[in-house]
Amino acid sequence: MHIKRVGVVGCGLMGSGIVENCARSGYEVVVSEVNAALLEKGLQRIKGSMTKAVEKGKLSADDMNAAWARIRGTVALEELKESDLVIEAVLENMEEKKKVFSTMDRVCGPQTLIASNTSSMCITEMAAATKRPDKVLGLHFFNPVPVMPLLEMVRTILTSEETLQAGREFGASLGKTTIVAKDTPGFIVNLLLVPYLLGAVRALETGLATREDIDNGMKLGCGHPMGPLTLLDFVGLDTAYYIANVMFEEFKESQYAAPPLLKRMVLAGQLGRKTGKGFYDYK
Repeated sequence: MHIKRVGVVGCGLMGSGIVENCARSGYEVVVSEVNAALLEKGLQRIKGSMTKAVEKGKLSADDMNAAWARIRGTVALEELKESDLVIEAVLENMEEKKKVFSTMDRVCGPQTLIASNTSSMCITEMAAATKRPDKVLGLHFFNPVPVMPLLEMVRTILTSEETLQAGREFGASLGKTTIVAKDTPGFIVNLLLVPYLLGAVRALETGLATREDIDNGMKLGCGHPMGPLTLLDFVGLDTAYYIANVMFEEFKESQYAAPPLLKRMVLAGQLGRKTGKGFYDYK
């Protein structure tokens, strides 16, 4: 199938990035939020991101205006009914995601594909909330969406080959390199990344080394662009903690168990850059 119109459910950090990427790639996009205040905040985030791209010479003013004209916001999920593809980007809560999938299944035409941007949750369970499980897949984008070149596509045991091919073509149209994973917690990237990040927290927790030496060791010794503790601050400690718990619940393996230090920092509200303090102080 040929995708022309894209619907995005959720205009937070990830949702707004997906909207921007799609609009800049020529798609008509309708994005929904639960209320007008959150919708306006998300739309302003998109405008600010594109304005910065223009200032850096990575986007022309004409292209920005054209992309902006292709974006429409709404607080009614029913407004996404004409979409060829709907991408869910709400909070990482299975019940909320299943509500979105059920609603989209009801209001959209039978040809519409429904995808989730989840980084770790079960796509099959979301698909079960619809009557079109063959048209459901995972499309996991990475932050910041307009910049990061990867799209992790997740295929369930029910996803059709036609749906998978449409996902590949869609990813290519956004300028992404697409990789395909089975529907298992963490998919490819987080399956490998999360144990590494948790190991860094354990190293700090046990006094193996300072935070700076742990980060510099991986930056200068392995050529990583940033160390694991800096990366955790960027991703959000609450996000990493949640993903770790999902993976541990599935696999019951110690490498996915969140260290006590990570849990306590989350409980203390020290979530990284977004709160001004994590493993490092950003205030």
